[in-house]
Amino acid sequence: MTPLIPRLALLAIALLAAGCAGEPRRTTPLDPRAAERLAAVRLDSAEANRIFNAYRASQGLGPVRLDPALTGMAQRQADAMAAANALSHDAGGSFAARVHAAGLDAARAAENLGGGYYSTQEAFAGWRASSGHDANLRMKEATRFGIALAKEPQTQYRAWWALVIAGEPEKRIEMSAGPVGYFGSNLPQPR
Repeated sequence: MTPLIPRLALLAIALLAAGCAGEPRRTTPLDPRAAERLAAVRLDSAEANRIFNAYRASQGLGPVRLDPALTGMAQRQADAMAAANALSHDAGGSFAARVHAAGLDAARAAENLGGGYYSTQEAFAGWRASSGHDANLRMKEATRFGIALAKEPQTQYRAWWALVIAGEPEKRIEMSAGPVGYFGSNLPQPR
């Protein structure tokens, strides 16, 4: 017979792993009204731009513009969440890794995710109602954003949203491969 503590540990590990896997997919088709409602969900990028900039202006913040690279990053995340059936910043890889791969300044990048919103207005309203997501919308350094929608009828939320917000890319300074100086060192100076 297995001692109680190892059995409880195995149970805890199994439950933890199950929680990371996302919800099971639905096996029954959507009823016609639900399918029609999901089919009508659209991401209107121009509307997202208007909503986002009107909100930022009401908060005394500068405008943001739609950025194709950030939109691609958001789309990959929305697609990954729909595929995994999991509302998670790690569905498409860790946010830090995705930010680094995109060449973004991590201190000036953020991501808002959402599931189950059936319009661009609903997504922004949901983000404004959440303090952490709202702080991202109000990021002072933000100048650009990307937004995406993925739909998967057999998943928990059916409509999956991702918004990536960032400041301007940092200008990188190229360092010369010139001579190395030994200033202030106790090492002998080259001759």
